[in-house]
This record gives sequence, structure tokens and C-alpha cells, in this order.
Amino acid sequence: MPSEKDAIALKQKGNKAVANHEWLNAVDYYTQAIEINDRDATFYCNRSQANIKLESYGYAVADASKAIEIDPDYVKAYYRRAVANTAILNSREALKDFKTAVKKDPGNKDAKLKLAECEKIVRHVEFLRAIEIGDPPSAFEGLDIDGIAVDANYDGAKLGEEMSQDFIDDMIQRFKNGKKLHRKYVYQIIAAVKKIVYDEPTMVEMEVPKGHQLTVCGDTHGQFFDLMELFRLNGFPTESHYYLFNGDFVDRGSWSTEIVLLLYAYKWLHPKAFFLNRGNHETDDMNRVYGFEGECKAKYTEKTFKLFSESFSALPLATLIGKKYFTLHGGLFSDDKTSLDDVRKLNRHQQRQPGQQGIMMEMLWTDPQPMPGRGPSKRGVGLQFGPDVTKRFCEANGLDAVIRSHEVRMEGYEVEHDGRCITVFSAPRYCDSTENKGAYINIGPDLKLDFHQFDAVPHPDIKPMAYAQNSLTSMM
Repeated sequence: MPSEKDAIALKQKGNKAVANHEWLNAVDYYTQAIEINDRDATFYCNRSQANIKLESYGYAVADASKAIEIDPDYVKAYYRRAVANTAILNSREALKDFKTAVKKDPGNKDAKLKLAECEKIVRHVEFLRAIEIGDPPSAFEGLDIDGIAVDANYDGAKLGEEMSQDFIDDMIQRFKNGKKLHRKYVYQIIAAVKKIVYDEPTMVEMEVPKGHQLTVCGDTHGQFFDLMELFRLNGFPTESHYYLFNGDFVDRGSWSTEIVLLLYAYKWLHPKAFFLNRGNHETDDMNRVYGFEGECKAKYTEKTFKLFSESFSALPLATLIGKKYFTLHGGLFSDDKTSLDDVRKLNRHQQRQPGQQGIMMEMLWTDPQPMPGRGPSKRGVGLQFGPDVTKRFCEANGLDAVIRSHEVRMEGYEVEHDGRCITVFSAPRYCDSTENKGAYINIGPDLKLDFHQFDAVPHPDIKPMAYAQNSLTSMM
């Protein structure tokens, strides 16, 4: 029989895995320790932290809650539950726990700081709710882009009425050198792409013609220099080399504006050969917490964020590749009756933000699980779906597989659910703290999937989340 000594040894292995940023291994070690002794609060609290790093915030809340149940005076557990709730925008619940942590440990300066920041978040959310109107005016209304003068000393390429490869090449070099585009060009790019994507269907349906190739990419999360490495290895977009970016272009990484402006520029240049799906981070609530709003304000203007926000709400939610691969950011649905036709009929323009329930939320937020059926979300938002759910959906809709992103995979991709559910993630060494590879999928006219992995490359010394509004996010 394993002993308490064995449980402590497993906890120490978990701690070592955390130190090495091996979050999945850490969860596994802590779980084994809990199986030996399920009354040690530290095992749950430590696993909560590893789950926070894995963005399994629902699991993190549950673990911290169990630690508090075992030891109601465990300040660190309140702290971690608060951080996890902050991550899933449950700021009121987080506020309660930060208050408890400070009450139980009045000398804890860090807890006091986080409490003050959380109070600011709650006040800001309440303010936004108070001024919210049902149908806000367009951010583009009254925007006179033509009337904005480009400074004579601007040293970049000039943008005319159409996007050009020369302008994109110059843009890439500017971004590599830490320079920005002129505000006029930023507005011009967003306005042009918003119009293009608004007119696309909620589910874009495309084929890969003979002599062409499609590359499907997962989350890039503001890791601009890693995106450059992907293009270096696989080739830049052209009229015959299609690309599909499957959401979460922004947030966390500190070059989110560079990534989304580049992707938008390619969309403008190749509107029928470059595709963009919306992710759960192309939403206002996430952008306020995870840095994109702050980055827009720091590098450009508050207006820039409002324009991006409106363009994000116009993005398609899915792409059907060759009638065989249903590609969307999150995953499948809470109801087996939901079909591709339901996605086709969804009017995404009536609802700018995904909300807490419904088809749009599920398309952006759900995750696969190994067990059959459906389960509560490990994130605390949405749900999880099993291999039987994926099989029924694919068979009912004549699909080979569902391609999705939304989650770190240590090898950059994973094929699960008997080959019917494929996750691709394109941000290697995610947030500079997870030792994962990045990946992308090449698909030719034969519709066979060709997986490629790549490693992170060096970037300037700017940390992830540099533009987030508060330091609560540094714990995530």
C-alpha cells in the first residue's frame, strides 16, 4: 500500500514539474498524491495552480474549493480560486476570495494589491454595464479616414486604395524593427477587412483547387515572431497558397496588434484565398482582461480597439473545408440536433458578443474530453464533449473530422476521438512559460492532412501580458 511518504514524494515531483513549466506532468503527480491521501489541502492547492497554467480554470476553482473545504484558513487556496475566477471573468466571486485572504492574513501585501485591483475591475464592469445600450452606434460612424493626414516624416510605405504585397513586406519589416503603422493605415485596413468579412457567411465553405494548398493554423496569441517563423518554414500566403487562421490571433502575447494587422492585410490582399475564423479571444471581455485593449491604446488609440472590436464581431465562426472538415475555434454543441445547417443559418450580426450560452458561445468555447457524453467545462465556461458526440456529429453531417484550436497541445497538435477531432495550436512556448511546440496543417486537393511542427524563436525582451490592465493576469 502506498504511504503518506509516497504521497509527499509525488507532491515534490509535481513541484519540480511546475518549476520546469511541465504543467500536465504536474497535474498528474498531484493527482497521484491525492489518490493516496485525499485530505491534504496542499495537494489540491498545488494542482489548482497547475490547472491555472493550463487554462483549466474550472478545474482550478474546484481544486482550490476542495483545499478550502479541508482547511478553511488556507489563504493561498482563496488566492488561487480568486485568480482562476478572475480568468473566467467571475470578478465578483474573485473579490469575495481576495477579501477573505486579506482578512485571514492582514499582512499579506500581495493579497491586498490584488484585492484593490479586483475592486477596480468590478467597478469598471459595473460602469460598463450601466452605460451599455442595446444597439450601440458603429465605431466607423463619422470616421473620416481620408481626412487623416500622414505625417511628412513617416518613413514607411504608403497605402493607397488597395492593399499591395509591397506594403505588406514593408509592414513586416517595420514590425520586426519595433515600429508602428500610421494611424490612418491602421484604420484603413480594419475598415476594409470589416467590410469583406461582414459579407462572408457565418460558415465559409471552400475547396482546395488543383495546384493549390491550404494551411490551417491555430492560436497565435500575439506571438508575432513565431508567426514569422511559421511563414518562413511554410511559405507566405499567395493566391495559390491559402491560409486559414482559426481564431485567437490576439491577447496574452505582446505583439497582438502586429499579428492582427498583418492577418487583416493578407485578408484584404487575398480575400478569396485567406480565411479568418473568430476565436473566444476576439471578444470584448477577454480583450479587456488579457491585454489586447491595453495594447491598442498604448500603441495606437482607444478608437483602434473599438474598430477592431466591431471587426471581430463581423468575423465568420467556422470554415467548411472540402465538405469534409468542419473547422472552428472551440468545438461541438450541447445538443446532438445542432447541425451544419444550424451554423449556416446563424445570424452572427445580431449578437456582437457570444454571451454565456447558445451556439455562438459553444463554437468559441467548448473542448473535447476522452470520456463519452458531455461534461462540465474544465474552463468554467461552456462544456466538454466526448468521442461519441463527435462521431454522431460527423456521421450526421457527412464529415471526416472536426478541426479546432483553443487549447495548448505539447506537440502542437493532437488527433483524438478516433481521428475525428483534431486540435491545432500555433503558439510555440506559449506565453514564454509552456514548453510546447507549435503546429500547422497543410491540406492539398486530395484533402489529406499533413501535420508540421515548429519551435519558438527569440523575440525582443517584452513579456507576455505586458499590456494587460492589471497584475492579476500575471498569475495566470
